[in-house]
Amino acid sequence: MSNSVISVRNLVKVYDKVTRALDGVSLDVQEGEIFGLLGPNGAGKTTLVRILTTQIPPTGGEAFILGKSIVEEAEKVRELIGYVPQEISVMTDLTGYENMLFYSKLYGVPSSERKRRIENALNLVGLLDKANIVVKNYSGGMMRRLEIAQAIINYPKVLFLDEPTIGLDPSGRKAIWSY
Repeated sequence: MSNSVISVRNLVKVYDKVTRALDGVSLDVQEGEIFGLLGPNGAGKTTLVRILTTQIPPTGGEAFILGKSIVEEAEKVRELIGYVPQEISVMTDLTGYENMLFYSKLYGVPSSERKRRIENALNLVGLLDKANIVVKNYSGGMMRRLEIAQAIINYPKVLFLDEPTIGLDPSGRKAIWSY
């Protein structure tokens, strides 16, 4: 393990004892670094992100987020990270504000800070004026921005973005990259 924010050593993931999605991946990401993982469809990018965000276990190797093992200290890792998945994951029957309230509780944001953090995050992604609209009436880009707001509600030390700008218009992309 190094002093890296993200440290990955010889990570392997095999599905169904046959499909080798990751084959000895090693990498380090330093504090303040923006790290982009590029590759063709099926190269294992999303698998790597899902392992690092503790959603699925690796078959072999090891990985650490801020010195915490993704396997042995998964709960602590989840407290340190934010995650925007590749697929849409918002609850469409709730308003934007209700989605944010749910995530603030899930991440353990103190009740005294929830309203302020929710408003700050929604403002950052340009949805504060749409907070009380039911999400099923949002455009795809608005849903994506809401997911980004949800991922930063806990002030994560590490933010994982899997295809973060899919469905965003140019101004939405600019706001996200600026943040």
